[in-house]
Amino acid sequence: MKKILNYLFEHRTLSREDAREILISIGKGAYNEHELSGFMTVYLMRSITIDELMGFRDALLELSVAVDFEGKKVIDVVGTGGDGKNTFNISTLSCFIIAGAGHPVAKHGNYGASSVSGASNLMESVGYKFKNDQHALRKELEVSNMCFLHAPFFHPALKTVGPIRKNLRVRTFFNLLGPVVNPSKPAYQLIGVYNLEIARLYTYLLQHDATSFAIVHSLDGYDEISLTSDVKVITSDGEKLYSPSSLGGLVANASDIAGGDKVEDAVKIFMNILEGKGTKAQNAVVCSNAAMGLMLTDEYNDYSAAFQAASESLQSGKALSSLKKLIELQ
Repeated sequence: MKKILNYLFEHRTLSREDAREILISIGKGAYNEHELSGFMTVYLMRSITIDELMGFRDALLELSVAVDFEGKKVIDVVGTGGDGKNTFNISTLSCFIIAGAGHPVAKHGNYGASSVSGASNLMESVGYKFKNDQHALRKELEVSNMCFLHAPFFHPALKTVGPIRKNLRVRTFFNLLGPVVNPSKPAYQLIGVYNLEIARLYTYLLQHDATSFAIVHSLDGYDEISLTSDVKVITSDGEKLYSPSSLGGLVANASDIAGGDKVEDAVKIFMNILEGKGTKAQNAVVCSNAAMGLMLTDEYNDYSAAFQAASESLQSGKALSSLKKLIELQ
C-alpha cells in the first residue's frame, strides 16, 4: 500500500485494472486500517476518475454474492449519501411506495456512514433481518414486492472498510460505489447524487449498462428530489430541469425533510409517513421520488400519472401493507 499511496500522492490516477486489483486486495483483507484510511483520504482531496470508479465497481461486483431473481425486473432507488443534509429516509420510503404501486423493488443499502440513519439502520429497526439467501429474498419479492439487500452481506470488501467509514464520518468513494453495485443488477435505477460532477460520472457509467436509469440532483445540494429547489434529472435521453411545484405541487423547506438526531427519530418519521400521518411536504417529497422511479418502468404515460399512482399507494395503505407483509416473513 505504501507504493500505491506514494503514487497517488504525486497526483496520479489509477487505471481501471489497477483500481480493480487494489479493491480486490482490500476485499481480501490485505491492508490494515491505517493504510485503508490513507487510501480513502486520497479521494477526499481529489475527484475520482471514471476509470477508477469503473475499476472499483468491477472489483465489488466480481467479489459479490450473486443474486438472481429469475428474470424479474426489479427497481432500486438509492442516494449516494454524503450530502450533509440529514434528511429522513426518503429513498427507502419511496421504495415501499413503488412496491405498494405494484412494482418489485430490490433495495440495496447499508448503515449510515455520514448520516444519522442509513437504510440498513432503518430496516433493522423496523424488524427486517438481513440475509443473502436467494430463496428467502425471492419469497419476499413475491409476497410484498420488496426485499432488502444489506450491502455487507453481499460485498465482503465493505465489511473490511465499514468500521473505518463509520469512524471517519465523512463521505468517501464508497458512497459513490454503493448505488451502482446492487448485486441483483436491477433493470431500473433511480440514483440521487450530491453534485453534478458525480452525476456526469454516473451517466457515463450507466450508459454502458442495459438498464433504464435516472440520476437526480437538487440544485441546493440534496442527493434526491427534495422539493427545496429546482432538480436536475438526467436519463439516457438527456437532461431536464424541474421546479419543485411541477414535481410535488409545493416548495418544501429544509426543516420539512429533516431526519432527526438519532435512528429512533428516523424510524418514527418513517412509520408516521407510511401510516398516513406525514405532513403535506413529507408526502409530496416521497411521492415525487417514487413517481420518478415509476416513470422508468414505462408503465406510465406521464409524470402526473406516476405521481398519482405513488400518492394512491401511500394514501391507500398499500405501501404500509408492503412493509407489514415483508416484516411478517422475517
